[in-house]
Amino acid sequence: MGALGVGLGAFGAHALQSYLGARAGDGDQAARLLNTWEIAVRYQMYHALALLLAAALVQRVGGYALTVTGISFTAGVLIFSGCLYALVLTGARWLGAVVPVGGVLMIVGWIALLWAGLTSRS
Repeated sequence: MGALGVGLGAFGAHALQSYLGARAGDGDQAARLLNTWEIAVRYQMYHALALLLAAALVQRVGGYALTVTGISFTAGVLIFSGCLYALVLTGARWLGAVVPVGGVLMIVGWIALLWAGLTSRS
């Protein structure tokens, strides 16, 4: 997830701007879409790091809450960032309505991670 985030970030920084400029025509619209791409990359990278933390805690803490954390973070990134990437590349605005589902899953993951920490015996 982290490697993909770096790659997508590099694509956004180096190739996406000219693609969006040609497609959007409007400089402000292209800038907004590029910002949306950067948000998707940022959230993906944050959650790649959070998944590393959860994976490190599995050996030490274990438990159902960390399983929920991993599944929620992964599904959240796929839906949140994935829909934003697709929205930017395709212009399919309906994907914007799906993005909050990914955000909710990310929140569930953070709450599960907190729960794992609070209920840990170590």
